[in-house]
Amino acid sequence: MKLLTCPVNGPRPVSEFVYGGEVRVEPPEGCTDREWADHVFNRSGIPGVKIEWWYHMASGTWFHAKRDVTHDRVIATWLPGEAPPAEDTP
Repeated sequence: MKLLTCPVNGPRPVSEFVYGGEVRVEPPEGCTDREWADHVFNRSGIPGVKIEWWYHMASGTWFHAKRDVTHDRVIATWLPGEAPPAEDTP
């Protein structure tokens, strides 16, 4: 069984979670329609380490996960507004 660690509830089956997309910075207020459309519809898709939004359905908790999408390995999870935890080296 694949597990994902919720920062509030600890390790839980991945079936309890919903992927919310990559964390990205919004374009500045007053941006052009083209800039906004680029932000909404275009992603880089480059494999590597990404910061993502995840939602734990059982507790209603949104959180961030740092994940290596190339190897599908979660490096760390934390609540929004908190600093990412120090990474453990395997």
